Amino acid sequence: MVCLGNICRSPIAEGILASKCIHLPIVVDSAGTSAHHIGEGPDHRSVHIATVNGIDIGDQRARKLMKSDLEDFDLIFAMDSANYNNIVKLASREEDKNKIHLILNESMPGENKAVPDPYYGGDQGFENVYSLLNDACEEIKNKLEKEFDV
Repeated sequence: MVCLGNICRSPIAEGILASKCIHLPIVVDSAGTSAHHIGEGPDHRSVHIATVNGIDIGDQRARKLMKSDLEDFDLIFAMDSANYNNIVKLASREEDKNKIHLILNESMPGENKAVPDPYYGGDQGFENVYSLLNDACEEIKNKLEKEFDV
């Protein structure tokens, strides 16, 4: 799960997908395309909206996406086209480029919509982001369950 700073959208997405896929043999992680918040915890509003929905993301720490992540992970979900493009720039192999997806295309196929960045908005923005990511992560979970024959 990748957004810009790894403190708002991607920590929420990581928490949602990890909670939905606890029964699957997968690793869910998140990162940012910028280094502005390395080592910081998620924004308090992200922690709050996750907690309200029964998910604890308080122990997550922001990190920068590395080229090695493209080799280490099978799927990489970008929160918007700017981050998608930045991730693609890191990919040196076509195989790695094929791992990168816009997350909302999971719940809204082909629409190429962005998860809005709620950082400068109010609590409603975080609620909206949670709802959008929850729907997308449900679709990802369903696909993974089929892949693992669960």
